Amino acid sequence: MNNSYATNGARRLKAHVSVLGTTQLHLRNPYIVAWWSAAFPGFGHLLLSKYLRGYILCIWEIFINSMTKLNLAMVYSFTGNMEMAKDVLEPRWMLLYIPVYLFGIWDSYRTTVDMNKVFVLADHENASFKSYAISAFEVNYLDKRRPIMAIIWSLLSPGLGQLYIHRVFKALFTMVCMIVFVYYSKLLVAVQFLFLGEINLATEVIDPQWLLFLPSLYGFSIYDSYVNTVENNKLFKSEQRKFLKENYQQHRFKIPVKVDEVE
Repeated sequence: MNNSYATNGARRLKAHVSVLGTTQLHLRNPYIVAWWSAAFPGFGHLLLSKYLRGYILCIWEIFINSMTKLNLAMVYSFTGNMEMAKDVLEPRWMLLYIPVYLFGIWDSYRTTVDMNKVFVLADHENASFKSYAISAFEVNYLDKRRPIMAIIWSLLSPGLGQLYIHRVFKALFTMVCMIVFVYYSKLLVAVQFLFLGEINLATEVIDPQWLLFLPSLYGFSIYDSYVNTVENNKLFKSEQRKFLKENYQQHRFKIPVKVDEVE
C-alpha cells in the first residue's frame, strides 16, 4: 500500500519507503565513503545504498582475501615476521585482488560525488514520496529513532542496528557475515578458553585470517546505523514539514511577531 506518490512532473525523489526498507539520498563526504571502500571493498557502496554492487564487492573481498591469505600475512607483518608473511601470500590470487580493490575505492568516490549532485536537485524539487508502506508480510514507516540505540545494538551484534532502522537486506547480509566470520575464526571457542584461564589454548585455536574481518564489520555496522538513523530523522522532519505546510497552512498566512513596547 502506497499512501503517496510523486507528482507527474517530478523527476527525482529524495527517498523510497518500502516494506523492505527506507532508501534515501543525502549529502555524503566522498573521502569517507572511499575510506570505507579501502577498509573493506563494498562497504562504501553499501553506504550509498548501492546494494547489488556493494554485495558483489563484499563477496569478492571475502573470497579473494581468503584465497590470498592476505589477513594472515598482515598479522605476520604486524608481529615483525616478514618472511612468514611473504611465504603465506598466494601471488596468483593477489594479482586478481589489486584491480578490484582499486576499482572499489575509485567507483565509490565517483558515485558519491554524482549522488550528491542528484540530491541537491532532488532537494530543490522536493517532490512528494510515500511515507509508509504496508503489506501482508511487513510494515515500514518514517518516524524518529534514537541514534544512540542504533550504536548500542550494533555493538551487541552487527546487523541489529540496521534492523532497528528497518534496513532489512543490509541487516541480513551483515548478520550472515558476522556468523561466518565468528564461526570460521573460532572466536567463541577462544573466548570460552579465556574464561577458563587457558590463554595459550585460546591463542592457538583462533584463526587470524577470519578474525581480522571482524573489526571492519563492527566499525561499518556502527557507523552505517548511526548515520542512517540521523538522516532518517531529518527525512521524517522534512516530510512532515512539507505535509503540514501544504495541508494546514493557509495561503498568505503570516506568523504573528511580538513587538516590544516602546517606553
